Amino acid sequence: MMQKEVLHIKSVNECNRYLGCQTLHPQAGVFNLENPPAEQLSLMFDFYAILLVLDCEECCCCCGRKHYDYCFSTMIFLKPGELFCMSEKYALPKKGWLLTFHPDLLFRTDLKRHIDEYTFFSYRKDEALHLSKRETETIECCLENIEEELHHAIDTHTATILSRHIELLLDYSSRFYERQFITREDQNKALLEKMGRMLGEHISSGRLRFGAMPDAEDYAAQLKLSAAYFNDLVEYVTGSTFEENFEAKRLAIAKRMLLDESNTPAHVARHLGYASVQQFCFIFKKITGNSPTDYRLSKN
Repeated sequence: MMQKEVLHIKSVNECNRYLGCQTLHPQAGVFNLENPPAEQLSLMFDFYAILLVLDCEECCCCCGRKHYDYCFSTMIFLKPGELFCMSEKYALPKKGWLLTFHPDLLFRTDLKRHIDEYTFFSYRKDEALHLSKRETETIECCLENIEEELHHAIDTHTATILSRHIELLLDYSSRFYERQFITREDQNKALLEKMGRMLGEHISSGRLRFGAMPDAEDYAAQLKLSAAYFNDLVEYVTGSTFEENFEAKRLAIAKRMLLDESNTPAHVARHLGYASVQQFCFIFKKITGNSPTDYRLSKN
């Protein structure tokens, strides 16, 4: 096959054939990647795929690992229809595990109703999760439980039990991603300080009066992050959404503008992109407890 060619794998059965494995369940599989195919191509799965990479070379920076991250293993989460290639040399990692499960497996399970809450399925490859030895052992235990259930004869309980094991693995992954936000505290602080400066410049520029509201996806791109990772990072570190951070910054600038007596509430409202002076006054009083005019008088 030509380099960069896309191999579209439409089912777990096809994935089994590609990896030379036996099909234990047509909608789920756990695969040992000791000797994956060596073709240099991109893969596309029509189902969820989770990679646990056990041997990521120090010179490999495709998963975003830095000196402040753990380096025992790496996890990558792929949603259905996502293109993936481990590196320019390998479609899959040279050593690790691959968990696959089709969305249909989750039909009528609790996980079906909230799998979209695991937003790391929308992270980029270079926003992967880097694990310690102990965390890796926890994930491997989850994979072993899934594999054990796959060896059980399929019955009316199979989908429920598999989905619960998968959900437990995803919950541990959420916990470990939050830990990674903590170990990246200094780097994340620098990113959010840059976001704050960008918001301040955007608001002060007057572009809001023409309807040019800040967009989380655009800000994420400027910070070289996926929108999903950016939104999760902002909310985890600040306790507020991007939109709430924007509103807080806009209100802070409104307060500064009101201290200048030449800026009427109507001018401030128009400059900061509020739909009307009435809307501005309502929001301002709701948050500060004072109308814009009363706030100015109290500060002057």
